[in-house]
Amino acid sequence: MRVLHVHNFYQLPGGEDQSFAHTGAMLENHGHEVIRFTLRNDGIVGVGKLAAVSKTVWNPAVHKELRGLIRKTHPDVAHFENTFPLVSPAAYYACHAEGVPVVQTLRNFRMVCPSCILYRNGKICEDCLGKKVPWPGVLHGCYRGSRLGSAVVAAMITTHRTLGTWKKQVDAYIALNSFVQAKFVEAGLEADKVHVSPNFLSFEPELGDGEGGYALFASRLTPEKGIRTLLAAWSELGRELPLKILGDGPEAKTVLEAAARHPGIEWLGWRPAEEVLTLIGGAKFVVVPSAWYETFNRTQLEALAKGTPVVASRLGSMQAIVDHGRTGRLFAPNDPADLVRQVRWILDSPDSYARMRLAARQEFEAKYTAKVNHERLIRIYHAAHEQMQRRTTHATN
Repeated sequence: MRVLHVHNFYQLPGGEDQSFAHTGAMLENHGHEVIRFTLRNDGIVGVGKLAAVSKTVWNPAVHKELRGLIRKTHPDVAHFENTFPLVSPAAYYACHAEGVPVVQTLRNFRMVCPSCILYRNGKICEDCLGKKVPWPGVLHGCYRGSRLGSAVVAAMITTHRTLGTWKKQVDAYIALNSFVQAKFVEAGLEADKVHVSPNFLSFEPELGDGEGGYALFASRLTPEKGIRTLLAAWSELGRELPLKILGDGPEAKTVLEAAARHPGIEWLGWRPAEEVLTLIGGAKFVVVPSAWYETFNRTQLEALAKGTPVVASRLGSMQAIVDHGRTGRLFAPNDPADLVRQVRWILDSPDSYARMRLAARQEFEAKYTAKVNHERLIRIYHAAHEQMQRRTTHATN
């Protein structure tokens, strides 16, 4: 199969960029041809505000370039990871104009929320969910704290809801888990178009031993990642089990201050991916205390692969991934006391903990390997092709 793989890179590398690279490599490893079309957000620097708005809503240069690329390469399907801000939904129209079915992975909530994370002022926010015009996001300046920036994103969302782009120009969506699937259907996408296919690892790492004598947090240090809940819990747990924190971000100062006060908290900053995976394998468990829904926290995937249980918020995608009592434990979001209770349950239940480690790895092998993902993805590509054929037949009748 020949796949046109499209992605708009962010200025700062992130998980979506990694997923784009891993998916393309996985397809090639299984014998498919991958044609990559990418843009970088650096391209918007120096562009006037009006031009930036215009390109975010509809980028005519991308529309023209993609049509030309499709005529040269004749892909069987176009798979989009991220279109914001420069690729723009104009790319979908280019693909359909050339008879190529479109698949879009839902890696964030940008289509329904200007901030893309359904989170505001320290709590879950669904004020814009399902609204044709996401005006609350503009009012609150949800995109980078800017009303102007939020208005640009809102203009893109409103324009393409009005045009019916999300329903008519995309043949299949990929949700990373059942929670994300349900949330987008609630927002208005057709249920039969939203398929579940989670992230995966392109390799199968050796099992960890969990004998390092520490818990681990590995993610960006931002408020929605539940950093303060984590630190509050470990101000009490630090003497029982040390905590290693990997990552950097706006909450770094808060983490540094907590580490200075509590010997049981250690901040290691950013570490190379290989070292992170090794530390995950040595951890008693990984903690994912996020206060927002997440779409798919990659640390959970790596933990399962290493046979490391996950202690996560009972919220959104996390509760769709962690099987409470089998592959980890869930605690009430934003509740340090409940986090403490769940950690102590693990520390006091060695037999159950040993079973969790085996179950975690079994979960990875059943759901999150490249082989399993490839099989799912090809089925979704075929579903997109069938959806486009039905739409074309309906339009001509």
